[in-house]
Amino acid sequence: MLTVSGRDGAPRSGTALAARAFALADVPWDDALVVSAAEFRRAVNACRAHPKVAVLTAPGTGPAELGRALFPQTPRSFIVCEDVDGPEERVVHVRPAEATTRPWNKPDVVLVLDNRRAEDAPTWIAGPALREPAWALPQEAFVGEPALTPEARAFALAKLGPRIGDMVWDIGSGDASVAIECARFGAAAVALDRDDSVCVRLRENVRRHGVRVAVSRGEIGTVVDHLPVPDAVFLADASPEALATCASRARHRLAATAPAGAVPALMDVLAGHGFTAHATTLQATPLTGAPESPSPITGALEPPSPITLLWAERPASIPEPPAAKRIRSIETLPPPPGRSVL
Repeated sequence: MLTVSGRDGAPRSGTALAARAFALADVPWDDALVVSAAEFRRAVNACRAHPKVAVLTAPGTGPAELGRALFPQTPRSFIVCEDVDGPEERVVHVRPAEATTRPWNKPDVVLVLDNRRAEDAPTWIAGPALREPAWALPQEAFVGEPALTPEARAFALAKLGPRIGDMVWDIGSGDASVAIECARFGAAAVALDRDDSVCVRLRENVRRHGVRVAVSRGEIGTVVDHLPVPDAVFLADASPEALATCASRARHRLAATAPAGAVPALMDVLAGHGFTAHATTLQATPLTGAPESPSPITGALEPPSPITLLWAERPASIPEPPAAKRIRSIETLPPPPGRSVL
């Protein structure tokens, strides 16, 4: 259960505090996500990915810090609830840029809202949920030339492990399918491509699926300093230079496609950045329906070509074992004369 400390220091249900804040703001909360700013970076990513988020503040992470993290790349409006249930209770509507300069008095909850989206239809479950149960969507669901077949994308998604609070980069996938699927899992995502016409298709796919994915144009080496720090990165047709750039920024996981002959050099790049890397060749042969690609030599239809996929992760840090408790020594006395010890 998400808990926060009340004014008296006693634990208080974060969900109850968020519900009270939504009631004060006269905003329905059944489709809202409730997060704690105690993990500030993840809370910001949740605000990037979801249209209605209640952020329970923590010391040093209030409206001003949220405003600086979200403005101007993520258009949102704030409703700041101060001193909830206290004598100085107040509700303030403010834009993120203004939130960075105003003085605040005990801001307990910040409601971060995307006013551009229409209200979703009521659902049977509270909070955000996937609109469709499927994942690794068929290629017909996307416009553009893909870097991955749906089967290979399913494998890559399993290695990227997107979840709420994560930031994922999708670099050069050709159709933003990796970013879109990660967004459907609740992660924040950025799709990057160097070509203007491809970026147009990426935006079309994002609109088609109704998710929140930031689309950026450029080379990863030139725009890397302007992107949010990623938890996971997908990179299509990886070069050693681009892979090194991504590996230097990725916090946890990375997946990439590459020619099979380039795999040893790329694995060395990943190892040099502290990753444990693996690689495999994937090929899915359809048993029903016609294969998609004709042979350039015979003209006969052939199954899709194999895809070489690398994946890597940083080894999880092992917590230090707790110090052994000092146990008072026990003095053993010799038995009295004439009495044996069993």
